Amino acid sequence: ATALRHRCRSVVNLEHNTAPPEARSPANPWPQYPKVYGVDYGHAEVRAVFGEDPRQYERLTLRFEGDDAGRLTHVVTARSQTLEDGTKGPIPGTEETFPCDLAILAMGFLHPDQALPQSLQLQTDTRKNIWTDNYATSMPGVFAAGDCRRGQSLVVWAIHEGRDVAQKVQQYFVSEGLADELTHQ
Repeated sequence: ATALRHRCRSVVNLEHNTAPPEARSPANPWPQYPKVYGVDYGHAEVRAVFGEDPRQYERLTLRFEGDDAGRLTHVVTARSQTLEDGTKGPIPGTEETFPCDLAILAMGFLHPDQALPQSLQLQTDTRKNIWTDNYATSMPGVFAAGDCRRGQSLVVWAIHEGRDVAQKVQQYFVSEGLADELTHQ
């Protein structure tokens, strides 16, 4: 919408994810943020002016191109696919070049800071969140819950997982013969 107010000639919104579904899936229950297709006012305004939704889904940016004066002139993209390791990669032969004189990068939350997982040599998942099995990390006696385990989410999930992980820690102490460590003196 802001670009329209500045009299842009076009707007393209490149999105590496697939288009969200029209309705909430069973894998996306409340209280998770609903991952459904929606049109906000900016998308609606662009559609009204240019006749189409500005979003291009499943697109990876391969490179930016410029002129001899160093000005941005194009962005080269390709359709994306999910690779075996869970990351995104370009589909060969699907390159498309868009004219571009201004690129705004909006990348959002990616993963927790890696200092702690690296210092403890904890296994992480493909999104660099701490990997767990029932909240237990790859290091015995170390547990993880909340955003560092599942990625950015709602505080109600952090509260829920905090309660769950407390039970798992208690079970671990009991199974390791450390139950006396849990009593208050």
